[in-house]
Amino acid sequence: MDDVGVDFGVPGGVEGGVPGGVIGGIVGGLPDAPPPPKKQAPIRVGGDIQAPTKIKDSAPSYPEIAKQARVQGIVILEAIIDPSGNVTNVRVLRSIPLLDQAAIDAVKQWKYEPTMLNGVPVPIVMTVTVNFALS
Repeated sequence: MDDVGVDFGVPGGVEGGVPGGVIGGIVGGLPDAPPPPKKQAPIRVGGDIQAPTKIKDSAPSYPEIAKQARVQGIVILEAIIDPSGNVTNVRVLRSIPLLDQAAIDAVKQWKYEPTMLNGVPVPIVMTVTVNFALS
């Protein structure tokens, strides 16, 4: 057996050790890493959860084809706002097909004050309306 420059241990290894182990290593190896924190599901606005304050607004651009067709009305969307106040996900609840994408694009640019629950920012789900009116 080759001498690797170690002056201690058991010739041939293992007594009280681990086969294939490393001298000076941690007995039993390293503990498992803790699981990643669970991602909190968004909380719906209502009851004790107040709608957050919008701090950045972006008006929708009226699609030219919708203007020509004289289409107007309200598009209702459901938006998820992350703990930082950014709109991360938007889906249409009440559709006006020629206006939906313009409404989604506008809402994705909105920014809100973070919603706090027990002093911790939390993601929320809220309903937003985007009004399109021809003048």
